[in-house]
Amino acid sequence: MPDTNKLSRRRFLKATGGAATAAALAGCTGGGDGDGDTTTEDTGGEETTTAAETTEEEQSGNELSGSIFQKISSGTITTFDPVAATDTASGQVIQQMFDCLMSYPDGLPTVENELAADYEASDDFTTYTFQLEDATYHDGRSVKAADFAYAWERLASSSNSRRAYFILDSIGMEHETDGEGNYVPGSLGVEATSDTELVVNLKEPFHDTLEMLAYTSFAALPEGIVGDIEGYDGEMEYTDFASKNPIGSGPFEFAFWEKGTAAAVTKYDDYYGDVAQVDNVRWQVIEDDTARYNYAMNENADYFGLPTAQYDPGKIQVDNVDEFGREVGKYGPVRNGKTVNYVGVPTLSIFYVGFNMKKVPKPVRQAFAYVMNQDQMVEEVFKGRGSPAYIFTPPTIYPGGATEARDKIEADYPYGVGETNIQAAREVMEEAGYSEDNKFEVQWTQYNSDTWEEMAKILRDQLASAHVNMKIQKADFSTLLERGRNGQLEAYTLGWIADWPAADNFLQLLNPPQTDTSQPGPISYVNWTSDNGDAYQKATDAYQRVVNNPSPTDDAQAVRDEAYVEIEESNWEDVAMLNVFNRKDERFWYDTLNIEPFGGMGPSRQKLNKVTLNR
Repeated sequence: MPDTNKLSRRRFLKATGGAATAAALAGCTGGGDGDGDTTTEDTGGEETTTAAETTEEEQSGNELSGSIFQKISSGTITTFDPVAATDTASGQVIQQMFDCLMSYPDGLPTVENELAADYEASDDFTTYTFQLEDATYHDGRSVKAADFAYAWERLASSSNSRRAYFILDSIGMEHETDGEGNYVPGSLGVEATSDTELVVNLKEPFHDTLEMLAYTSFAALPEGIVGDIEGYDGEMEYTDFASKNPIGSGPFEFAFWEKGTAAAVTKYDDYYGDVAQVDNVRWQVIEDDTARYNYAMNENADYFGLPTAQYDPGKIQVDNVDEFGREVGKYGPVRNGKTVNYVGVPTLSIFYVGFNMKKVPKPVRQAFAYVMNQDQMVEEVFKGRGSPAYIFTPPTIYPGGATEARDKIEADYPYGVGETNIQAAREVMEEAGYSEDNKFEVQWTQYNSDTWEEMAKILRDQLASAHVNMKIQKADFSTLLERGRNGQLEAYTLGWIADWPAADNFLQLLNPPQTDTSQPGPISYVNWTSDNGDAYQKATDAYQRVVNNPSPTDDAQAVRDEAYVEIEESNWEDVAMLNVFNRKDERFWYDTLNIEPFGGMGPSRQKLNKVTLNR
C-alpha cells in the first residue's frame, strides 16, 4: 500500500529502470472491509450487551431524527477527504457523501454516468468531453466544471493526496514536470470550458479511463473549499473539511463522526438523483470480532457480516444465482433464533502471502508453494468463503476469462493443484544446502486474524518437515503496512480488491521495480530484483509492454493479455507472492431491511440511497 507518489510516469520510469508507475493503493486490504469481514475472524463468545443498549445516539452526544440504517464498520475511519482516504472504512462513508462523473451501480463492475449527464471521447481516446448534471452540493451551491478542475488539482498536487499517481500515471492525464520529473502544479490537462462542460486530455489512451473516474478520489469538490494547493486560501481549515464538515454532492450529507466510535450521514433532500429512502445511515465502529458478532445478534445492526468462527455454510439456502454469480437466499437460524437474508458475491479480489525476496531465498519461497494446498485452506480454514487462487488476477478478468484461467492453472501450475507436497518442498530446500541441522528461519507477519493464524500454523507444521522454521507474529494493519514500506517484513499476508476491473490493477503489484522498498511508495513489499529472481526481467519487460499499450483497442488488449500471462508465469517461477484465495464477500440482513445485492467491486462501492426500512 504505497504512500503519496507525485512522480510523473517518465520520472518513475527513469528512477526504476523502465518500470511502470505506482498503482492503486486503494485495493490494499487486510483489516475490516466495513461491515463485518471475512479476513479478521475471531471467536464469537456469549452475549455481552443487551439489545439497543449501544444504538442510542445520546451515548456519543449526537442525535439523529427519522429512520436509521444501522451498519457496522470493522475498521477505523480516518478521514472524509476523498484524496486522502486509503482505507475501506473511510471509503464507504465517502461513497455516500461524494459523487464522481461515473459510478459503479451497486458495486457492479460496469460503470454508468453519475455527475456526467453525457460524454464523448475523441477517435484516439485521448480527449473526453463531459456534460454535467444540474446538481448541487450540500451547502446549496451548484456543481460546476471548474470544481472538477480544482478537485483533480488537489488529487495531483495536494500534500494531503495519497492518490496522485491515479491521475498523473494510471490515467496519464496531460501535465508538465520539472527538471526532477515532479508534477508542475497547475499544469493538469483538464479544462472547464463552461459551467457545465469539462474537457479532459490524456497523454495517451488508457483502456479504463471511465472506470478510473468512478473512483471517489475523482469526486467533485466545491472550488476553493480548502487551501492546500496553489492559488487557493481555503474557505475552511483542512482538518475541518476532512473530519467535521465534508461537503460533497452525494445522496447523503455529513451528520457526525466520533472517532473510533461511530459516524453517520443524513439524506440530502435536494439530491439531483434518487433521493435517499432512509433518513440516516449510521456506522458503529467495532474492530473486535466478538463484539461485532454480539452487536449484530442483538439486532443493533441491520446489515452485517459473520465471523468465520460463527459461520456455518450448511445454514445457507440459495434461492437464486444471477448472471454475475451472486448467490441470494436465506441463512439461519442465527444465534438469536432468526433466519436472515443472505448474499454471497465473488468479488474482484486476491488474498495472498507476500515474500520479501531480499530476506527469503527462492528455495524457501518454493517450499511454501509446494506445501500450500489452496483448496484445503479455503474449505477447511475459510469454510468455503471464497475460491482457491493459483493466479494473482481474479479469474473473471484473466485473459480469456475463468475458463482460460482454469485451463492455464491445470496445465502449467508448477507446485501442484489441490495438493500438499512436503517431499518436493524438502528436496528443493536440500538442493539449496538446508537440512535438519541447518534450517532456514523465517518470520511470518499477519494482521490480527485467528483464521489466518490457523492457516499459518498449518503451513508452519508442514514446513518444519522441509527444513524451514517459521515463526508467527501478528500486527495491527497499520503497523504491518509501515513495516512493509520500510522493508522490514519477511513473509506477510495481505489482500487486494479492485480499484478498476482490469488485470493491470492487480498485476501492478508484480511489476518488479514497483516492489522496491528502498524507493518511495512501493506498491508491494517483495523487493523483486535480478539478484533474487530468475524471472525478474521477464516480469519487468512484460509489464513495460502493458504500459506501452494502454489503448482501448483490440490490438493493444491482445498485447496486454499476452503480457499479463507472462507476469503470472514469472510469479509462479520466482514466488514473489503465493496466491491463496479469491474472496466470496457475504452479507446478512434482517427482514426489516430491503437492499439490492452488491456487485464484484465490493459493498463499499454501493450507494445506499435506494435502501428502505420497514420497521
